[in-house]
Amino acid sequence: MPLDKNRQFLEFEKPIKELFDEIEKLKQTAEKTKVDLSDSIKKLEDQVLEKRREITSHLTSWQKVQLSRHPDRPYTLKYIEKMCDHFVELFGDRNVKDDKAMVGGFAQLDGQTVMIIGQQKGTNTKMRQMRNFGMANPEGYRKALRLMRLAEKFDKPVITLIDTPGAYPGMEAEERGQGEAIARNIYEMMRLKVPIICVVIGEGASGGALGIGVGDRVFMLENSWYTVISPENCSSILWRSWDQKEKAAEELRLTSDNMYEFGLIDGIVREPLGGAHWDYAEAAALLKPKLLETLQELRRLSPQERVDRRIEKFGKMGFWNELQETVS
Repeated sequence: MPLDKNRQFLEFEKPIKELFDEIEKLKQTAEKTKVDLSDSIKKLEDQVLEKRREITSHLTSWQKVQLSRHPDRPYTLKYIEKMCDHFVELFGDRNVKDDKAMVGGFAQLDGQTVMIIGQQKGTNTKMRQMRNFGMANPEGYRKALRLMRLAEKFDKPVITLIDTPGAYPGMEAEERGQGEAIARNIYEMMRLKVPIICVVIGEGASGGALGIGVGDRVFMLENSWYTVISPENCSSILWRSWDQKEKAAEELRLTSDNMYEFGLIDGIVREPLGGAHWDYAEAAALLKPKLLETLQELRRLSPQERVDRRIEKFGKMGFWNELQETVS
């Protein structure tokens, strides 16, 4: 487990940070005094693993939301880098411009060509601004749809990686048809003839997630979330303050286990101990076999079977009651 001095810690990860600080002090002492302290360092590293296990086993919904937003968490391009070979990024919607918040292109996944598309957040302040914090404009969703149609043309499966706080809510986005772009994507993804696998790798908020979230199989990473509104915005609407965001997170039932229980996703993909931000290679290694297994399963179906099952699957979602009309 490499010790990264730039590693960032959330509030509930502070006990781990204290152990990291002790390890760093021992390493500095060993270097200065030339004394072998490897046994003591190894004991502390084992304690770090145990503390990660302990914290992960008792996470609240709000803590999972925080983990999904962890500044060190891997984003779409990192998963592509760790899982795929020969990624060729494609740009532009052939109408307005290239949206940097949405990335995609052809790649080799264990020898088979796939179209992989996802939202990309930045790794520092400048990159976050360039990527618009992962919030796509209408041209981002039209770009994604263009790439999906290209994949369909060459009979290549589509994989989408969802990680967004929502579609960009600015006036200019609405003027260019944000709602129509997302609705068009949902409609077209229902009818796409190639296999589609969607994975929520971080935040899955609102129409921003749904715009690339219709698939034959929809999975979530263990510490991701998926709902119509963020806990902060939900709290501000219901309680006129962000102070109730933790309560809102619990009431929204937005975590992966809740989504699976409701039948809104098809499976949960495990993360490295403590979260995906601890080990990018392991996070990708846990996701990749699930993608390959699912692609093999979907390839056995005909295009029409996939479309029919997709429509049936999403058509069954939701709960409702019918009231009988009474005659007075």
